[in-house]
Amino acid sequence: MEQHSEAKISTNGSVTERMDNAKMRSELMWVCERRRSMMVLGLVRNLSEKVQVHLGWEPPRGLRLHSVILCCEDIMEPLSRSIEHVRSYEPQACILVLGPYLDLPLAWRSLRMGARGYIHAGLEPAQILRAVSVAVEGELVAPRKLMEYVIENEAPHWNLETLSTRRREILDLVAEGLTNAQISHKLFISESTVKQHLYTSYRLLGVANRTEAARAIRQAG
Repeated sequence: MEQHSEAKISTNGSVTERMDNAKMRSELMWVCERRRSMMVLGLVRNLSEKVQVHLGWEPPRGLRLHSVILCCEDIMEPLSRSIEHVRSYEPQACILVLGPYLDLPLAWRSLRMGARGYIHAGLEPAQILRAVSVAVEGELVAPRKLMEYVIENEAPHWNLETLSTRRREILDLVAEGLTNAQISHKLFISESTVKQHLYTSYRLLGVANRTEAARAIRQAG
């Protein structure tokens, strides 16, 4: 006789799957979300066909959890505070941040704040479970395009304190778009001196040319 699984949403937000023991996994997954949005409720219903799931802002009592899906849709607290909230209950749990769509800036912030991965609601339940499994095993879970995003958008950490006052002054003028000849005229120094300061500044900052040097100055404010 065919056996069916049953998922029940209780008044406190818990979702517990009642299944045949042969199909039930022993580990409980905490889906951490305060508002119980339609996106999250749909996700939980789909996941509960495969695993036991607890939905709520607080974890179930008396159980140690290995994995947590932290939902970011309409969460009022900043992401850092939400991660701290989870850590206050489960310091060792593997956290994956869930967004409503593929959000590369959010994915990067999540990993920088200590999450083991980023997933989104457009993934199939099997993909989400696979992501959780990989993260629990110690790997980072990130969108394929994240590295490209980081390379294009994440600013390098240039140490401008290594520059002398004169070199910083010259680079400020470079960032304003002045040529070497114009800088020479403005500062009453030779053009060759300007070039020497620039080459030394490139080496100290680890940049290749005046374009990258100007970028460093602009981003430093």
